Amino acid sequence: MQKRNIFLVFALFLSVLVMAGGKTKNKEIYLQLYSVRDDIKKDFKGTVASVAKMGYTGIEAAGYGDGQFYGLSPEDFKKEIESTGMKVLSSHLNKRLNDDIAATDWNEIWQWWNVAIDAHKRAGMKYVIVPSMPRLKTLADLKAYCDYYNKIGEKCNQAGMRFGYHNHDFEFVKVENELMYDFMLKNTDPEKVFFQMDVYWVVKGGYSPVDYFHNYPGRFEVLHIKDNKELGQSGMVGFDAIFSNTEKAGVRNLVVEVEKYNFKPLESVKMSLEYLQKHPLVKKSYSK
Repeated sequence: MQKRNIFLVFALFLSVLVMAGGKTKNKEIYLQLYSVRDDIKKDFKGTVASVAKMGYTGIEAAGYGDGQFYGLSPEDFKKEIESTGMKVLSSHLNKRLNDDIAATDWNEIWQWWNVAIDAHKRAGMKYVIVPSMPRLKTLADLKAYCDYYNKIGEKCNQAGMRFGYHNHDFEFVKVENELMYDFMLKNTDPEKVFFQMDVYWVVKGGYSPVDYFHNYPGRFEVLHIKDNKELGQSGMVGFDAIFSNTEKAGVRNLVVEVEKYNFKPLESVKMSLEYLQKHPLVKKSYSK
């Protein structure tokens, strides 16, 4: 009897350890599929299945075109992702204005967006995100883009989605003595446009993500968590400070992106996920 009791206590202890360990796993973290772009070209289904097996919650797409995602209809794309147990969160897509903005064919622009927004809604997207923009020379042109983004945001809201802008480092230069990123934050409507901050590119641009969280609270619903290569390997991005200030930023979702690698892409994105799963300051979920 005593041996049996000891065994039961030991078994209970192990179960507690497993449950405690489970808290560092299954965190709500998404992957930007651009991170595994070469693998996806060779084997879409196999790559998506591998990402799901790692423990990612879901994906952000980077393969939209002509009403399809990676050559699949919106419904089939959604089905493929959800068949692995993952969710469809967001997508990167772009439609730039004419170089001479005054000569833009707005009918063509809005026809393109009407098709795109409908496709994203059918695919189950929560967020529609423009990943880049031209390097503009004047504030007038920059203001025109801000107005453009406000209008896209309005259309996305009407479709039950949110519209955002994803930065690189070129937004941290001055246009007519105004810092481009700040101008965009000030000239877009928070109800219509959020900012998907890529924390690595902000640091590369010479600025602090946390400063932006405090200067523009609530504007950063989705973060692109990125490093020079695998997460945490460079030491240049202050992830501890970032994860300590997500509430101020208004963060609802974390998306991993790995653009360069020390290892094979699938191994690199797995290592990056493990870094976040083990990081004590990363919450289990930001959406609840």
